[in-house]
Amino acid sequence: MSKFRLPRKEKKKLKKQFWLYARDEKGSSRMAFPAKRQEDYDAMKQGLVKSFFDWRTPEEKEKKKQEFKTLSNEVYVPDQELKNFVNKIFAKNYRISSYDILLEAKNHPVARNAYFNFINAYQKHLHDDSFGNICCLAVDRAKEILKSRKRF
Repeated sequence: MSKFRLPRKEKKKLKKQFWLYARDEKGSSRMAFPAKRQEDYDAMKQGLVKSFFDWRTPEEKEKKKQEFKTLSNEVYVPDQELKNFVNKIFAKNYRISSYDILLEAKNHPVARNAYFNFINAYQKHLHDDSFGNICCLAVDRAKEILKSRKRF
């Protein structure tokens, strides 16, 4: 039996991605290594193994795009209400700095989008708990933008 070999460029291309078999009835899937194993490579050629990033359907991709669009809707809230939002999301030792960053971002032309992301993500957080992380990411993004502005 001969050893499984692939051309070098194809092997490099296959190693850079995560490959998975189709999901079973429980929703889990088995990982494949088409760059190393002949049976995984054959399954990939037959379409049984797909790249991790190819699993989303076009409808799911469009839904995610719309979701991100709704996070950028322009919404302004009074400063006291913003302070209440920050107090509910962040731990005590992060509240003051996060609030100050969001106030500064509210008046900055580029960082304003991060402010909108925070407000919209907080409003979605009330219904879906997973948006709490997006609130934190929005503040981090605003901080990054404001910090880059001060360098110049």
